[in-house]
Amino acid sequence: MNNSFDDNDADITCTENGKVVTAEIDDFRLEDSLNAFIATNEIHMKWNGSVYVGNAFGMEFTTKGPRYLGKN
Repeated sequence: MNNSFDDNDADITCTENGKVVTAEIDDFRLEDSLNAFIATNEIHMKWNGSVYVGNAFGMEFTTKGPRYLGKN
C-alpha cells in the first residue's frame, strides 16, 4: 500500500441513483486508473481529469479515489 493514502477504501457513487457505497481499491495508479471491488464485483475505473469513472451492471460509477494524506 502507498503510504501517502489513508487506506485502500474509497466512496463509490452510482450516477444513476446517487447511492454511495464503500469499495475496496486495488491496483491504484494516481490520475490513471484503479480497480474498485464492491462485494465480489470488480469495476475498472479510469481517470477523466477530475474523477475516476467506470461502468458495470449497465450503470456508471465515479470516485475521487482513496483518501489522500499528502500535503496540500
